[in-house]
Amino acid sequence: MVKQILNKNWRMRRTGEPDQPAVVPGTVYTDLLRNGNMEDPFWRDNEIRALPLMEDDYEYEVCFDVGDELLEQDRVLLHFDGLDTIADIYLNQEHLGNAYNMHRIWEYDVTESIKEKENVLRVVLHSPLKYIREEFAKCRTLGSEDAMDGFVHIRKAHCMFGWDWGAHLPDAGIFRPVSLFGVKKARLGSVYIRQEHSRERVTLRLEVDPEMETFCDERLVKGVHYEVEITAPDGTIRNYTDSPKEIHIENPMLWWPNGYGEQPLYTVKVTLYADGEPADTWERRIGLRTMTMRIEKDEWGESFAHEVNGVAIFAMGADYIPEDHLLGRVTPETTRKLLSQCVAANYNAVRVWGGGYYPEDWFYDICDELGLIVWQDFMFACAVYELTPEFKTNIRQEFIDNIKRLRHHASLGLWCGNNEMEMFVDQGEWVSKKTEVRDYVIMYEQLIPEVLEQYDPQTFYWPASPSSGGAFDEPNSPDRGDVHYWDVWHGNKPFSDYRKYYFRYASEFGFQSFPSRKTIETFTDDPKDMNIFSYIMEKHQRNNGANGKIMNYLQRTYLYPTDFGTLIYASQLLQADAIRYGVEHFRRNRGRCMGAIVWQLNDCWPVISWSSVDYCGRWKALHYAEKRFFAPLMISCQEESMMTQKADMNREHFTFEKSVRLNVANETREEQVVEVSWALRNAKAQVLRDGGTKELRVPALTSVWLDKVMLPDVDIFSEYVSYEIRQDGRVISDGTVIFSYPKYFRYEDPKLSFRVEGDEIVVAAGAYAKSVEILNEQEDLILSDNYFDLNGDERRVKILAGEAEGIRLRSVYDIR
Repeated sequence: MVKQILNKNWRMRRTGEPDQPAVVPGTVYTDLLRNGNMEDPFWRDNEIRALPLMEDDYEYEVCFDVGDELLEQDRVLLHFDGLDTIADIYLNQEHLGNAYNMHRIWEYDVTESIKEKENVLRVVLHSPLKYIREEFAKCRTLGSEDAMDGFVHIRKAHCMFGWDWGAHLPDAGIFRPVSLFGVKKARLGSVYIRQEHSRERVTLRLEVDPEMETFCDERLVKGVHYEVEITAPDGTIRNYTDSPKEIHIENPMLWWPNGYGEQPLYTVKVTLYADGEPADTWERRIGLRTMTMRIEKDEWGESFAHEVNGVAIFAMGADYIPEDHLLGRVTPETTRKLLSQCVAANYNAVRVWGGGYYPEDWFYDICDELGLIVWQDFMFACAVYELTPEFKTNIRQEFIDNIKRLRHHASLGLWCGNNEMEMFVDQGEWVSKKTEVRDYVIMYEQLIPEVLEQYDPQTFYWPASPSSGGAFDEPNSPDRGDVHYWDVWHGNKPFSDYRKYYFRYASEFGFQSFPSRKTIETFTDDPKDMNIFSYIMEKHQRNNGANGKIMNYLQRTYLYPTDFGTLIYASQLLQADAIRYGVEHFRRNRGRCMGAIVWQLNDCWPVISWSSVDYCGRWKALHYAEKRFFAPLMISCQEESMMTQKADMNREHFTFEKSVRLNVANETREEQVVEVSWALRNAKAQVLRDGGTKELRVPALTSVWLDKVMLPDVDIFSEYVSYEIRQDGRVISDGTVIFSYPKYFRYEDPKLSFRVEGDEIVVAAGAYAKSVEILNEQEDLILSDNYFDLNGDERRVKILAGEAEGIRLRSVYDIR
């Protein structure tokens, strides 16, 4: 097949206005910004001025020639990998058709329309705002109140119309490549590879579907066959002729998630021949592995765990949302940087949330390489839908396009029907008529399973997140399936509330914080805005009242910060502590709980949110905490303290238990031998009681408890416990706990200091220093560790990115 990419010499214009240069793939907003024809929509409240730009239609146009080789083919197809969203397509003034779903591939036969010279392709992108208003007026179907009315009626990333972390910026564009395909006699319509694993062998069963009827007559069908070339990870190449239906790979190199083994990838190349000539080629990388969900009855209810190569995996990671409101800015480089930061924080999984769009091919390629299991939502979230025949046909093709595009990936862990809709429909949220409940069942429990049975029967399907398996059967049950838990944060419950629950798989739970000051300065430089209740700060906070919620939790935990920078720091400590309480508890109960997917990984613009990596790529304290509590070998402490009680110290007879119980979690496939030690210390970090050192054998894929230690006489205001595990003489995991609220503890001034030695920063403290933060001038350092505790000692951290210029330090002592 001959291919010509149309990626040069594009022009765009608002309908009726002069044209300007355009970049394809790209978007309207990115082109207008590049040409100086709009203001930065992320700056202050420019979102308000950017939104009306989408009241108009925009036209993209390119003039191109084609070569003789393309014209010599039997058919010429115009192929769009992504059009956002409502578009009319014209070639040489002939109307080819209408596109109405950004999640689909659109293709048009232009054999009779194409010519050798001066072809003109025009794409008219119609206003998404007018479209949703008109459709909402016809049918008042409801969804999340954070998004604009009518968003459910357009197959476009829902979050473009606003979310509780997203702005109202419904961009448009030709956001994926445009190509011409020249086809002679036949092409590959589909290649599906099933895997069957046995001892020391993997059998690949190939289902190759050549498309012939459209491209050749019956005389040629008999002359079609294919050959297969497989390149192993070690470079060994094997060829298979005569249209093989199955291929055996002896002594396979298995693909494993990050932390459990390597990620070897095999390249499979299928070449289709027609009458002895190559007609088309399909080439992808695959990983040899089994992947499903382990769902079995047990003493606590029913398990729910990723099972890879027969091993139950504890999923550790976060929820991924679109990387940018302006899709033209998302590149393989931006995605690799973000996903590499996931691996740096010991993730083994990411969940692609259903209110955005299906990511680019490179997203999954990178997950394959890095060993990140992908929980893949279909693109439905927080809404109900009117399942008209037209809508059903539209989404069915959307499913087929994306299943065929993604099903070969080693990282693809499961398909999931939607985000939060089973739960909310069960509660009657957004439901205005009974047919919407009926349509829900048809879409997620009939239509998608039927399509998957045909196109990807080997990948596990789950009807919703959260769910217990469908049919509105306790969709957010703590004892089955996956759970979205929001009582900490939305419910204002204390961090310790996590310890009341033993979820089988927590696929959403989170806590907000402010991004760094330097990130805030990307949307305002006015000192008057540097107040969390200012107009601009609350325009960049989309969860109603959430800045006040942060302050509410701050009041419970820390002293009142007296400057803006300290408030940012304190908010990030709150976020890290909240999620740490949950994840450490879940990992201590490995086997019962088998997943901790944090809401959320990233931002799509500079905003106050639940992310651990902000829009500018700066790590919050949470991301460093994730690196610690997602570590394969981790020690944690289940303490009893003011933080775990309903503490009201002014009540008569107010007493509470003071104790510690250590636990070591081993999320590796080998037994680990570690040395566990703890100590009771005063605020100067001097040891008051040495708990001793104990050698501990921790079996593979388990967590092991140590005995509880009661500390009834501890001075909760000036004494704390430190703990650590060592392996081969090196501390690999550690932490501290105090028994009062952090705001009541009488910290000594740790007199923090640092020195830079090559690519390392050495930080020293003269007393107990809680949550030591290292910042440089640009606040863009990425370090091997940050926001750590010091026990009157020093720690070396490596500089992974950024410059060690203008270094400043602080700890909880400085929250005052």
